[in-house]
Amino acid sequence: MNGQEIKALDERYILHTYARAPFVIERGEGVRVYDTEGKAYLDFVSGIAVNALGYGDPDVVAAVAEQSQRLMHISNLYYSAPQTALAQMLVERSFADKVFFCNSGTEAIEAALKFARKWAKVNHGEHKTGFVAFERAFHGRTMGALSLTPRPSYQDPFRPLIPGAAFATYNDLASAEALITDDTCACIVEPVQGEGGVYPADPAFLKGLRALCDRHGALLIFDEVQCGLGRTGTLWAHEPYGVTPDLMTLAKPLGGGLPIGATLMTDAVAGAIEPGDHGSTFAANPVVCSAAQVVVEKVAAPAFLERVRALGSYVEESLLELQHRHACIKEVRGRGLIWGIEATVDVGPAIDAGFGEGLLTCKAGANVLRLLPPLVVSEADIDEATAILDRAFAVL
Repeated sequence: MNGQEIKALDERYILHTYARAPFVIERGEGVRVYDTEGKAYLDFVSGIAVNALGYGDPDVVAAVAEQSQRLMHISNLYYSAPQTALAQMLVERSFADKVFFCNSGTEAIEAALKFARKWAKVNHGEHKTGFVAFERAFHGRTMGALSLTPRPSYQDPFRPLIPGAAFATYNDLASAEALITDDTCACIVEPVQGEGGVYPADPAFLKGLRALCDRHGALLIFDEVQCGLGRTGTLWAHEPYGVTPDLMTLAKPLGGGLPIGATLMTDAVAGAIEPGDHGSTFAANPVVCSAAQVVVEKVAAPAFLERVRALGSYVEESLLELQHRHACIKEVRGRGLIWGIEATVDVGPAIDAGFGEGLLTCKAGANVLRLLPPLVVSEADIDEATAILDRAFAVL
């Protein structure tokens, strides 16, 4: 089928919950994808921060092929070597003692919320059920995660939501202090907000949240679904802050392009959870876990992370030069290889202009253009993207 035939069938048969780009992606290689007409696009979206190693990484492909021939699915009624090996890798490289696997970021959030409620009930009683989240947060679209994602356009069609959520101002410790009480079971925060506009947390803010949670006997949950696993130049986005959470959620890049989520936790949290409290038929699929082992091993390598930090500095310099040339660019924010360019107007036309010149970018709110290139991008790729963005922002 050609692109027009595919789009026509998509319109006819698929429920449209996304506004799609006007072309059909057919294949990917390295940091580029190609549409059905053969046009190449430099991909600075990475499947929304998923394809950290780009497209067609030979080690990921080999791991998937080998495991597919041995065992594709078995369920969690049985032990599985790929699941166990991946859990060990994550625990040994993090604060955590235990891992729960699922299939997506929003499922990882749901698990964290359930575990926090159960932990609070076991250790503190029935009253301690509240959650504190933050403005601009995005934690997912299932009912629990959506209840902690304070956006009217996302929430209003589906009310009533899960009760007990309160929202403080991001990077404003005083507003969090006013809401975190002895009835709070957990506070959830992104160390770097992604969908909300690419806002890194202030160090004093995260440290203050840890102290507030300790004071009130609440758990601290870090949502690193988008910003974790090397995206910011450290394995975990919270590392430079010197703050340790009680739970952490992962997903997007973990499976190398295949669906997986993970909720990491301390023994103190895990001790409240019993068989039957939660589960998932497809979680920790052997094929996905085999691919994820490759991703973790590569991304966690010190030289790889050092390279991401260097590339992050290069991106920052390039974007600041871009800002100087365009009055419509209000601010540049980010760390490592997650960046937001905030404009004074809707950035949609700039994204469309990029499509025309073979560059994929995406929004993080109406006025923020977001950059999420594969972590294996090069300086030459960044130069190419910046040149296209220069012309694209001229459209604004």
